[in-house]
Amino acid sequence: MSLLIPKEYRNLLGSIENTEKAIKDVKDMFQDNLSAQLALLRVTAPMVVLSGTGLNDDLNGVERPVSFPIRDMGEQKAEVVHSLAKWKRIKLAQMNVQPGRGIYTDMNALRPDEELDNIHSIYVDQWDWEKVISCDQRNLDYLKKTVRRIYEAIKVTENKLYVEFPQIEPMLPEDVYFIHSEQLLQMYPDMSPKERENAVVKEHKAVFIIGIGGALSDGLPHDGRAADYDDWTTRNDDGYYGLNGDLLFWNPVLESAFEISSMGIRVDEEALKRQLELRGEVHKSDLLYHKMLLEGRLPYTIGGGLGQSRLCMFLLRKAHIGEIQSSIWPDDMREKCHDAGIDLV
Repeated sequence: MSLLIPKEYRNLLGSIENTEKAIKDVKDMFQDNLSAQLALLRVTAPMVVLSGTGLNDDLNGVERPVSFPIRDMGEQKAEVVHSLAKWKRIKLAQMNVQPGRGIYTDMNALRPDEELDNIHSIYVDQWDWEKVISCDQRNLDYLKKTVRRIYEAIKVTENKLYVEFPQIEPMLPEDVYFIHSEQLLQMYPDMSPKERENAVVKEHKAVFIIGIGGALSDGLPHDGRAADYDDWTTRNDDGYYGLNGDLLFWNPVLESAFEISSMGIRVDEEALKRQLELRGEVHKSDLLYHKMLLEGRLPYTIGGGLGQSRLCMFLLRKAHIGEIQSSIWPDDMREKCHDAGIDLV
């Protein structure tokens, strides 16, 4: 267990009632703003998918999905989703959505291998979104344009929240700062990836780090990514590799970089082949999702996930994600949080 207790922490909203009202306000406002910025239609999504189809997200490739047999389907095994990165792309194909439009949904996942701390829970709630694009939009400029639209949706939400709760003053900068993970490595060669994130985000407050998943010049990736959804091997317009990234804000309560979203332009046929080979996962080519993509039956897309509890935690200036969501926590964590005025729901 890893737990940070901020010095002199206090709940700016005062009561549980105000916190619950503010959580609803953030969620209602943001998803409306996101939908408007990216032209997204809300859809219903699954909590479970069948094992062996390749539909579930492998995350970093080591996390275990929660799985169980289905009695009325001959004990066929199902598993709780890690995310909906691949499911959304198939859904867009089924709906015949055209370039320029997309979908979003509530994604609820269980990740029992998470290390429990201030920002990680075994329960994950996200707005998962995916948008159809044309082949010529698979570039860095379009990625940045989309990031700026999402950032605008967050800023509008922050400003509207200030009207309802004036004790929570807006603090996000006017624009988001873009930097590639390789550039970040060159700036801070003696730091770990997390230390680099803290350094750059503390300076710029809102940062999008491009190129997550591929090996950098030191032979290591900035962070892990599965081989089959984000494109982290295509050379982008800046001469570096990767058409994906993470959006991070400076969190003044925890005094650290704080990831809000992971997103990117998704793999096309060639990028999928490259990345499966790099990860030694060519055998996945015969799975449902991968086969559809390699046969050209899936649209080109851009997509990602935005943490619902994460965004609420940031905008409401909370010290622990358990102040936003109801989950399972160790008894000693609950006791230490309670003693510090951090009430876990």
